[in-house]
Amino acid sequence: MRFNLLLSIMVESMSDARTKAILLIAHGSRRDEANQDLVKLAAMLRERCEFGVVEYAYLELAEPAIPEGAARCVQAGAAEVFMLPYFLSAGVHVQNDLEEFRNQFSQAYPEVRFRLCAHLGLHPLMLEIVLDRLNEPVDESVE
Repeated sequence: MRFNLLLSIMVESMSDARTKAILLIAHGSRRDEANQDLVKLAAMLRERCEFGVVEYAYLELAEPAIPEGAARCVQAGAAEVFMLPYFLSAGVHVQNDLEEFRNQFSQAYPEVRFRLCAHLGLHPLMLEIVLDRLNEPVDESVE
């Protein structure tokens, strides 16, 4: 009896996770190498988190664009999409543009809940990242 209850809870939890999606959002760059960071981060998240869907999108200069990323989440069956801005500062894009996208998506897909997460900003671990980067070797060659 206990096993059946535990199995039922696990299946329900897994089912719930599959209905949630992460949409990683970055600014975008003309340099494909710069855009690949977000692609790699999405792959790492897919391996590590319980969300059934992890997509990425760019505000400008690269594809897929944010509306396409949101559509991919919905097409994958997401009932809830966590829009995560991969931005260090809360500039105009984070404060205005992404909120506007969230509102547009909520109207376009009323059956899906879109949640705008906080940008990376001054998260407590950011200091550790900065200190770590300061200790990495730097190419001192001058061209």
